[in-house]
Amino acid sequence: DRIRAPGGGRQALTASEPQLVSALETLIEPDVRGDPESMLRWTCKSVRHLSEALEKQGYAIGRQSVANLLGECDYRLAGNRKNKEGAKDHPDRNAQFHYISEQAKAFRRRGAPIIAADTKQKELIGPYKNGGREWQPKGKRLKVLTHDFPDPKMPKAVPYGVYDLTDNKGWVNVGTSADTADIAVESIRYWWRRMGKSRYPKAKTLLICVDSGGSNGYRCLLWKRELQRLADSTRLALTVCHFPPGTSKWNKIEHRLFSYITMNWRARPLTDYRTVVDLIAATTTHTGLTVKARLDPRHYATGITVSAEEMKQLNIEPHAFHGEWNYTIRPR
Repeated sequence: DRIRAPGGGRQALTASEPQLVSALETLIEPDVRGDPESMLRWTCKSVRHLSEALEKQGYAIGRQSVANLLGECDYRLAGNRKNKEGAKDHPDRNAQFHYISEQAKAFRRRGAPIIAADTKQKELIGPYKNGGREWQPKGKRLKVLTHDFPDPKMPKAVPYGVYDLTDNKGWVNVGTSADTADIAVESIRYWWRRMGKSRYPKAKTLLICVDSGGSNGYRCLLWKRELQRLADSTRLALTVCHFPPGTSKWNKIEHRLFSYITMNWRARPLTDYRTVVDLIAATTTHTGLTVKARLDPRHYATGITVSAEEMKQLNIEPHAFHGEWNYTIRPR
């Protein structure tokens, strides 16, 4: 038999307190983020703070009820999303991506090596917190320093990576000084000696895909001078294609190599350089990625200038399409 009459029981808060939604909206309004026309909005105020503020106004409401009410009003918990490029899109952005793709297809048809190269984020060396979590024995949590404020005296690892797009193999040269064009080209040189030369013994050319800025940027004269020296010593014709400005995250090395390295050392303090090298070298994936790494203790000086006379001596051939982004450096 029915005990409770239809419509009986505890009434919804909004029924007994019809002004509750309006009061909640008023509290949130100064801190609303995002598009006001969007179907979903979000707030940076916690439900605890909101419930306390409502209680001060005379509303008896707990944190869970505030959370439920926010959901009914189309609010959601959300974090930041990196989806805005820092630089304004270049009008030939898409055309450059298409050009790089066509270059890669041509090299692949010939069986020539194709690599993506870049510097991974610099890492502090020492007992510092590393993001992420991993399984550890109960009560055996690793202890790290409470602060990791930037300090020029702190040792840092400068991992410069080379990723073979055809072979799904990675090489990381872990520098200990500065991120310069010298270490960028030296890393490619080591990759060729240790991995590339044996994998592509008949290669006469090499396609290098890199960002448009940084130590391997298209405006960096030292980068081009050192590539000329690499071409001379290896007798390889080096074709370089730079990604358009503001598109560094499109570099395949970011999500095919660097992201897996980051996952492999999550929650592990990088206490010394050996730990960095070992964790990088232990990075694998179910798709067959393997990585080799070495420590590069050499000091790379900054502020090196390249004269106009030196640039004239380079055997560099700009391509017809955006020669500043696409060029081939041949052995002299």
